[in-house]
Amino acid sequence: MKKLTLNKKKRHFVPQGLQIIWEELHPLFLDLLNRPINSLKELEEWMLNRSELEAILEEDAAWRYIRMTCNTTDEKLLLDFQYFATEIEPKIAPINNQLNKKLVDSPFVKELDSKKYSIYLRSVQKSLDLFREENIRLQTEIQLEQQKYQSITGSMSVLLNEKEYTLEQAAVFLKSIDRSIRETTWNAITTRRLEDKADLNKLFNKLRSLRHQVANNAGFTNFRDYMFEAMGRFDYSPEDCYQFHDAIEKTVVPVLAIEAKRRKEKLGLKNLEPWDMDVDPSGQTPLKPFNDGEDLIQKTQQCFYKLDSYIGERIKIMKANNLFDLESRKGKAPGGYNYPLSESGAPFIFMNSANTFRDLTTMVHEGGHALHTFISADLELNDFKHLPSEVAELASMSMELISMSHWNVFFNNEEDLKRAKRDQLIDVLKTLPWVATIDQFQHWIYTHPNHTDLEREQEWEKIFIRFGHSFADWDKHPAALKNLWQKQLHIFEVPFYYIEYGMAQLGAIAIWKNYIENPEKGLNNYLSALKLGYTKTIPEIYETAGITFKFNKEYVKELVDFVKLELDKLS
Repeated sequence: MKKLTLNKKKRHFVPQGLQIIWEELHPLFLDLLNRPINSLKELEEWMLNRSELEAILEEDAAWRYIRMTCNTTDEKLLLDFQYFATEIEPKIAPINNQLNKKLVDSPFVKELDSKKYSIYLRSVQKSLDLFREENIRLQTEIQLEQQKYQSITGSMSVLLNEKEYTLEQAAVFLKSIDRSIRETTWNAITTRRLEDKADLNKLFNKLRSLRHQVANNAGFTNFRDYMFEAMGRFDYSPEDCYQFHDAIEKTVVPVLAIEAKRRKEKLGLKNLEPWDMDVDPSGQTPLKPFNDGEDLIQKTQQCFYKLDSYIGERIKIMKANNLFDLESRKGKAPGGYNYPLSESGAPFIFMNSANTFRDLTTMVHEGGHALHTFISADLELNDFKHLPSEVAELASMSMELISMSHWNVFFNNEEDLKRAKRDQLIDVLKTLPWVATIDQFQHWIYTHPNHTDLEREQEWEKIFIRFGHSFADWDKHPAALKNLWQKQLHIFEVPFYYIEYGMAQLGAIAIWKNYIENPEKGLNNYLSALKLGYTKTIPEIYETAGITFKFNKEYVKELVDFVKLELDKLS
């Protein structure tokens, strides 16, 4: 029987048991900074030593973040996270810049294998170009301010039928076939969110101001243009994002308009209200694919084993090493994530499950990220595993679709299975306009850095309507509509990280299409792409997966037509 232990890389440079305090870290950085490099071999050893230290620090930071988000009410966990952000990272940043200079200035860098290192060296040069000493303090302040979003939203709860629920738990009632329950729930959630509207506006305005200053310091007129450089968007431009927005408006929104009309007719309603958008339009009770967090892990493991034994075994290893926190509770940060543990070569999955169908899709989504972490763990340099989001989200969104072939693990009833697949495909289409909405909103926010709260609300409403989210009647809920953007964590914590979901969603549809046509070849291409980490360009990684990296109107329409065809089969 195989051992289910983590395959931690053996240390060659950093002492075992090293305390993550600056007094112990500083000598290691000085070693790297002052060490003579007299040959290609010595340069490569230096790069490996640096990579090892970075992986250890990244894993330590990961655990601080994970523990804090699992319990936002524990002051010590917050202080542990803040210690790294204020006492470690600001001291590392200038030395890392010096190490980058040492690397690119080495005469032996020209002898490195260009096929192996070109992507990495390109990123190093971009970091050097953008580095500004005065931004270190600002980046630390931004990181601490961002954390306040979780503190505010993590404490949100509502009282329904004299019982307290987190917002994630309460959202389950929006699927109730009893319309009065849905309305009561929606109003409770919306009222609770609006209570913190002013605080979240104040927080965001401060973040916007700090981010704009970072961009100005680096020589950019706005934070949007700075972030395109900082995020290493070498393969597309803001103009390409606008092309994506236009393609989604022209090809996806009309399909969803037809779906909204069908929903209204099936529910027998004159108008769709915001609380009518999640209930099953056929009047059936909500799908229940699992009972609790433990059952979700077990069934996901079975589903993944049916895809491929290697994939299933990754979930088994995570379970054996307590690398899950799945169920929603008060005091836990909102959202979900897969956090790679750089030295251990494994990830941690965090979720807020309320035992719904959406939680199943979140789990297989994060499971795709987890697979990516495992399968690329043996890449030589830690930086080879620093994935661009367009690639990271391709792994997760593709898993949502290809895993559907084995969702009978979650649904014994054939009709429930069809319902689940249909709901998933509708969600795939709904994701694209929401991505376009959030992305275009962020383009506007940061290219209009002096906007007021009122102007931001007006622009949000205009963009929201453009992408078809007015299928429901919001006329009686203007405050709720104008405030909807505040529920999107990414806007506060990871600015501009959202268009990637749309690009990856298109790629995932293409991977799924290949998988349906030839399961063995489709899966092998997908796994081959994941193994590359970030050692090739984004278009090259997509090509390895058997698909293309583009998002013009003709290509989007081709993929949307395929999804419509698959939806028809499930009717």
